[in-house]
Amino acid sequence: MNRLVPQRLWTKDFIGISLCNFFLFLAFYFLLVTLPVYALKDMGATAGQAGLLTTVFLLAAILIRPIAGQWLERTSTRLVLIFSLALFTLPTFLYFLADSMPIMFTVRFLQGLGFGMTTTVAGAIVSNIIPKERRGEGMGYYVMAANLAMVLGPFLGLTIMQNLGSSAMFVTNVILAIGGMIAGLSLKLPKETKEILGPISLHPSGMFERSSVPISFIAAFLGLSYAGVLSFVSVYAESLDLIAVSSYFFVVYAAILLLSRPFTGRWFDHYGSNVIVVPCVVIFAIGMFILSMTTTPLMFLLSALLIGLGWGTLFSTFQTIAIQDAPSTKRGLAIATYLSIFDFGVGVGSFVVGIVIAGIGFQSFYGYSTLYILVGLGLYWFFYGRKIENRMTEQVAEK
Repeated sequence: MNRLVPQRLWTKDFIGISLCNFFLFLAFYFLLVTLPVYALKDMGATAGQAGLLTTVFLLAAILIRPIAGQWLERTSTRLVLIFSLALFTLPTFLYFLADSMPIMFTVRFLQGLGFGMTTTVAGAIVSNIIPKERRGEGMGYYVMAANLAMVLGPFLGLTIMQNLGSSAMFVTNVILAIGGMIAGLSLKLPKETKEILGPISLHPSGMFERSSVPISFIAAFLGLSYAGVLSFVSVYAESLDLIAVSSYFFVVYAAILLLSRPFTGRWFDHYGSNVIVVPCVVIFAIGMFILSMTTTPLMFLLSALLIGLGWGTLFSTFQTIAIQDAPSTKRGLAIATYLSIFDFGVGVGSFVVGIVIAGIGFQSFYGYSTLYILVGLGLYWFFYGRKIENRMTEQVAEK
């Protein structure tokens, strides 16, 4: 009976940190689609300035994550969590005072720091809360909270802005941030004894967890293709005269994740990452191929289903791999490494993808992405897959 207790996944703390993650990303996606519109219409910003609002936010998150990861090694996890939640929440009140673009950029940068820190510490907390034997399943559910926020955030933001105005938009943003803070502060974290280390290092060897770097680059490599979906799928749908169903793309994406998560996470825990990664990369590639050939609403939504099942599962799987080989004291740094490299890759990727699409068009880009994704499968197999396969074979032989 006692042997089953450590395997319990749905504890109060796991639910709390998952809700915290949900509110963080809901607030992020909420402003992602509404703030550029507000800047253009209400502040007289240029299109370039409106786009920079997201860039500044993500740049701050990328810069702070390696430092936050090191801080977790040296300081109480709860202290870092409280500080990062406060840093994310307080700027939401400053949006009401931002009456010029320089001030708005400053507020976005500050909140980006809070977002980068909070997602890092939350990732470290959840990796320690989840039982080792259910890590794939638990991390899958945790990441799914962000996937659901990706669907609900833009819908909620645009609905409130169009019907209630910008003031209601900023009030809602405050409420979402406070919701994340309440969920985070509800956690009962164990007392820790931190090893006495030197000052935080700005050298790359101290800012990144070495064991997490290869899988982080593979995730960023594949994420470049997904950046083309995230940033341009609605524009692509409009060019195909499918704008009526474009809003359902990420609804289908999230729905298939919700339905598949109980199975994919358990398979990862029982059979290893290859059983998940290899078929999901292939499914992702097929989804992109169908997207490139889309002419009907059915094909468009079928591509959403396959891309959601493929890429949506891969992201959480890669994050689990990133923390799996890291020492328990380095999990915060491992999460920071993974998210920083991934966000940088997707951020640069969105810019590169925009240039490529301008040159060859949507259909060609999504079609060539099929081959690009399969190259990513080769990289995964070279760095991880074959080693895991050999390890699994050895374990079977020993039994």
